Amino acid sequence: MKPYEKFVENILGAVRSSQGRDPAAATAIIQEALSAAGLMGATASPSSARPASPTQEKAAPFVDLNPPPAWATKFRQPAAQPDSTNTNTGAGTAMPDWMARFASNLPGQGAGSSKTVDPATHGPGQFLAGSFSNEAGTRNYRLYVPTRPAAGPRPLIVMLHGCKQNPVDFAAGTTMNLLAEESGCLVLYPEQAASANHSQCWNWFEGAHQQRGQGEPALIAGMTRQVLREHDGDADRVYVAGLSAGGAMAAVMAASYPELYAAAGVHSGLPVGSAHDLMSALNAMKGARKKPATPSGARPVRTIVFHGDRDATVHPSNGDAVYRQFTQAAGTQETEERGPGQTRTVARDAGGRVVAEHWNLHGAGHAWSGGSTAGSYATSSGPNASSEMLRFFLQQ
Repeated sequence: MKPYEKFVENILGAVRSSQGRDPAAATAIIQEALSAAGLMGATASPSSARPASPTQEKAAPFVDLNPPPAWATKFRQPAAQPDSTNTNTGAGTAMPDWMARFASNLPGQGAGSSKTVDPATHGPGQFLAGSFSNEAGTRNYRLYVPTRPAAGPRPLIVMLHGCKQNPVDFAAGTTMNLLAEESGCLVLYPEQAASANHSQCWNWFEGAHQQRGQGEPALIAGMTRQVLREHDGDADRVYVAGLSAGGAMAAVMAASYPELYAAAGVHSGLPVGSAHDLMSALNAMKGARKKPATPSGARPVRTIVFHGDRDATVHPSNGDAVYRQFTQAAGTQETEERGPGQTRTVARDAGGRVVAEHWNLHGAGHAWSGGSTAGSYATSSGPNASSEMLRFFLQQ
């Protein structure tokens, strides 16, 4: 059994066995399961947990794929103020660190600031810092503006980071700024606030953040529109992409705002509506999700999906589920192309137009394919996901 599967089974078993017991006993059982997975922090109160067995004491902790780069500690921006309208006290507002370590991306070190970043890593253009507020709250962001003059309104790519990542880190790992410099695109990196989620995960698994006009979708859409207005963006060429929790939220944005986003890129993410709370999110990541609904809207948004078939964090079946979610109502015809280390499924409509692609990455884990290890949760091996997403976005 894979580590994440064993962990989920332990947690679910603890929840079931704790039913009908007093809170202190239930807490002790949960802590035993966390200790067995190596996820129990040192701050737990000794009086609230049972002594660990010798087997538990020797359990190997989860090991990060690659640590956050040292330079990331220099880029900090004051956190956005807590949302005045956020009264949700559920898992999405206070996801514990153990969940983030299991569920999503490697730790980053806070948000980017207005300090100068390395042009070799983040591009020679401006990497601006800003913030956006509406009735749903406030979020910081970074915006890449290429140096090359624009012949007209620029395409805009919205990039959503994973848990414990930040815009500076995510930009480094995906190298999207470098590609945007060549193609003349704006790149917007919204930043999740720790006040909204302790581990800075986008709350893709909560119903309050899965619909248009409310919560985080309203914030991201509002921020997108503001950047379009202020930086001469092309409203007909706006795209959204993300990794892991950010990939799941990118799918939410495409389904919720099909008139705003012309295409979406989902890397190692999950389909819209596959979870409604923390426990169902754990199940969905394991592959035992509820059947996601077909996105509503006059037209399905064109979508490109990347997922490693050795992903031990988000089960590979989620990649196919995202692809099916955005193609099942389109009446498409599929072709399959096999290449070194990958299988690409392409869906075309009746007119021969490509409406979706699914890249099944053989032997790949939970990391941005073809990226740079200058950022967390990225690997230089495999097809360049950023380049392929950009190709897919701009071919219309």
